[in-house]
Amino acid sequence: MSHIVIIGAGECGARAAFALREKGFDGRVTLVGAEEHLPYERPPLSKDSLLHGHAPKLVSDAAEYAAAGIEVMTGSSADSIDPTGKTVKLSSGESLAYDQLLLTTGARPRPFPGLSGNNHRIRTLRTHGDAVEIRNALQPGKHLAVIGGGFIGLELAATARKLGVEVTVVESLPRILTRGVPEAVAEIVADRHRAEGVELLCGVKIEDLSEDSDAARIQLADGRTMAADMIVVGIGAVPNVELARDAGLAIDNGIAVDEHLRTSAPDIFAAGDCCSFPLSHYGGRRMRLEAWRNAHDQGNLAAANLMGEQATVSAVPWFWSDQYDLTLQVAGMADGSTVTVRRDIADGAFILFHLDETGRLIAASGIGTGNAVARDIRLAEMMIAAGARPDPDALAAPGTKLKSLLAA
Repeated sequence: MSHIVIIGAGECGARAAFALREKGFDGRVTLVGAEEHLPYERPPLSKDSLLHGHAPKLVSDAAEYAAAGIEVMTGSSADSIDPTGKTVKLSSGESLAYDQLLLTTGARPRPFPGLSGNNHRIRTLRTHGDAVEIRNALQPGKHLAVIGGGFIGLELAATARKLGVEVTVVESLPRILTRGVPEAVAEIVADRHRAEGVELLCGVKIEDLSEDSDAARIQLADGRTMAADMIVVGIGAVPNVELARDAGLAIDNGIAVDEHLRTSAPDIFAAGDCCSFPLSHYGGRRMRLEAWRNAHDQGNLAAANLMGEQATVSAVPWFWSDQYDLTLQVAGMADGSTVTVRRDIADGAFILFHLDETGRLIAASGIGTGNAVARDIRLAEMMIAAGARPDPDALAAPGTKLKSLLAA
């Protein structure tokens, strides 16, 4: 019986396991994860799970794995891979023989430079356990300092304010959301945070982080010292490539895969946050994406190719973030855009369309309350995938139906 082993029990690995069954694979499927929980959704960790103290939102429950004939090994990590002998050695000492292997090892929070030791007041947010520790500290009147003005840090800041916690966000760059979010959109988010009482310190360098029994402390480069009850560091993520690297697989800002998600070893694939891949929409540019949609899509794609298909990575990158009643959505990659067109929607919502020098739509960024921008961003995503070159004036006109531009 053919055996497919999946290392990494997150959204991507779980989706791949179920997709194998949905596509008719009748061999053995084993999903291995280091955490004690069954695979769960990570986006709620900085929002609802943190706000309400919920248990992790499972991708599927134990009965669904059993019904699909998927063996889930929780609390077990992979120590090494032998690509020649086609075995994986687990932390328990057990070895799993595989016919094909899928690596969905994800990423981990980037540590603050120079910070070492077992810190109780200086945390990162990646797992449900992290969320529990942070939630326990977020009591009304306490002070939370967030290092990094990206999606995770700002979502955490918004949740903390709802809990009555004083919040300071420290960002070393001149503004928040510098990665993939236009300044006009970032300004709306920044204004909303300030209106909710969040202190935003941008363009501020940090010399050191420390803690004692009373507080965590930030030493700023300008000589100031800031105290907080807890510091959460959110300065990006590092792909978990050590297992692949030690097995001799190619590494390039993640586990390097081709357009079919195949690694440099013929029977090993990788998907999700841990891998970098070429994307045809952007001239074969290699990229690595840390996003729920990407993990879900690549789980499906990896399953198809494990079964012998030759499906290629073609999904347009898509990100979203919920903060207070605002929803921010971005489709595509705006790097290389030469023209930006604004389209205003009702109630202050708007979308920025980004076109390259040939007039091709390469990205769209929108912000508004609730689902105000969702439909138009979805249509923009479809236009990006189609390589559309829409008329900029038509994009800007609120009366133009984007569906008609897609059809054209």
